[in-house]
Amino acid sequence: MTDQQAMLLFVVFGPGVVFFGLALLWLLGWNAPERFLSRVTAVVYALETAAVAWLLWLVAGRGEPAVVVALGDWFAVHDYQFPLVLLGDALSLSFLTLTVVLVGVIGQFSSTYLHRDPGFGRFFLLLHLFAFGALLIFSAGSFDLIIGGWELVGITSVLLISFFHFRAGPVENAWRVFVVYRACDLGLITAAFLLHHVGHVSTFAGGMPHVEGGTATLVGLLLLLSAAGKSAQAPFSGWLPRAMEGPTPSSAIFYGAISVHAGAYLLLRAQPILLASPWAGAAVMVTGALTAVLGTLAGRACPDAKTALAYASLAQVGVIFVEIGAGLHWFAVLHILGHAAVRTLQFLRAPSTLRDFHQMHAAAGGQVTPTGKHLERVVPTRWQLWLYRCAIDRGHLDTVLEWMIVRPLCGLSVLLARFDQVGLPARAPAPAPGVVRGNEAIGKQGVLHG
Repeated sequence: MTDQQAMLLFVVFGPGVVFFGLALLWLLGWNAPERFLSRVTAVVYALETAAVAWLLWLVAGRGEPAVVVALGDWFAVHDYQFPLVLLGDALSLSFLTLTVVLVGVIGQFSSTYLHRDPGFGRFFLLLHLFAFGALLIFSAGSFDLIIGGWELVGITSVLLISFFHFRAGPVENAWRVFVVYRACDLGLITAAFLLHHVGHVSTFAGGMPHVEGGTATLVGLLLLLSAAGKSAQAPFSGWLPRAMEGPTPSSAIFYGAISVHAGAYLLLRAQPILLASPWAGAAVMVTGALTAVLGTLAGRACPDAKTALAYASLAQVGVIFVEIGAGLHWFAVLHILGHAAVRTLQFLRAPSTLRDFHQMHAAAGGQVTPTGKHLERVVPTRWQLWLYRCAIDRGHLDTVLEWMIVRPLCGLSVLLARFDQVGLPARAPAPAPGVVRGNEAIGKQGVLHG
């Protein structure tokens, strides 16, 4: 194994090792102090940044070939193999650099933001797990391995949305986001299956699997389904305002910087498939254009800063989708890198920005000139009220998700749960609130008290 391969392994698996180490210590009964967690995070991501910068200089600066680490097959059945291959080319190293730098910044910000919060250690555990999942996505050399990182990013997103689980709202919203994720993730899984069926391989470390015609269109649309779900593109944008229930640092790293761009990275990695299918490329452009318009409208009517910033991110990611569909590969990469850095800063500074605005508003005697009047001059008056209604309800997409995804999948889960109970002895009914059973009593709010 060369030094470059060892360095790529360190970059990808470093946060995962930290996560498993801290989780093991927690299981053994040791609650790490805040200072220890913040210092470990700072050291790890400083080393990660130095390592990925060196790899980026070797690949992009000196023109050396991409770093490929083949770890063999996880398993193989006849013609099907699940290869464990890491790829460090110019595209993946750009995203790896973005991830380690911004996660390090979020870690340092969170050490102050979540000081003395009961969930301080839990947040940092999930932050390291998220970093490991994101780095696995961006360094994977096959669509199979992307699925592994994809699921880690999804589950950490859901757990951080429900971070303040003592309130019912975050838990309910996290559940809805989880349902949408699971429905859209079928696109990536099915696309990987089709690539195995047609090309007998899903790796792209040595070149993208060759598909053309209708197969390329079908695979491209399936990848678009999964990318749109992860990046909250239309018609799956309805879950985005619900995701703002999480802490501000997690909102910044997920919906301003890394997770929201994971779908764009997937399409960038599948660029040869989109080029082989004009229909799939056109679908990517239409999806991005509709989302950009929706994000602009909804963001102008949002009553809170975090949701407004989230819809601003949505609009920019929509434009990035248009660029990818049009074949502007590296222009989209530069757009992603710049947008992620700026949006993270805006999320982290949102409270300070509101304070600065109120001070300026008071100093100006309440006469601050409003923005966006140029749009009102362009749109006819008879359309403005209709557009305002659409913006207030965020394009009615949350209702669409409720009827088309959330309710059917919840009903299916209930049906499957009942099917599992067939033939089992009936359970005793739950006791009424306040009724003592053994050494426990269920309190007025459903909390178990010893």
